[in-house]
Amino acid sequence: MTKGSVVAVAMAALVVGVTPGLGTQDLATKAGKEGAVMATRPKFYCNIKALTPTECAHHKQLTDKLIAMRKEIVEMEKGYEFQYSPSEVSIAELSEWVAAESKCCPFFDFHIDLEREGSLLCLRLTGEEGIKPFIVAEFQVPRK
Repeated sequence: MTKGSVVAVAMAALVVGVTPGLGTQDLATKAGKEGAVMATRPKFYCNIKALTPTECAHHKQLTDKLIAMRKEIVEMEKGYEFQYSPSEVSIAELSEWVAAESKCCPFFDFHIDLEREGSLLCLRLTGEEGIKPFIVAEFQVPRK
């Protein structure tokens, strides 16, 4: 791939709203095979224009809190379950996060569960085949 092709791939990634570090390989592969860059979207990408700047800032605060407050991470066949203490993360916060996240990442399947007589709050993120590496990258899931 020429230097010009690499620059074109990077520009195409910006145009289609690819999350940095995710999906750009798909664009590069497509460009390399076909000799010309086509603005194709990878299977999983965040629509960074789905939220207003104010909504985005609030969503980032909630995301940071959810990442910091996880008690357990359970790998599942089609995704991951993040477990929380309801005294640290409320159902309302989790629901608010899901509502915003579903706007920018509609490819996720979201599941909220309140278990163990109200002492365990769970968020499961699942989706189509190939979703797990995206979840690992976006939600800072430690590698085993």
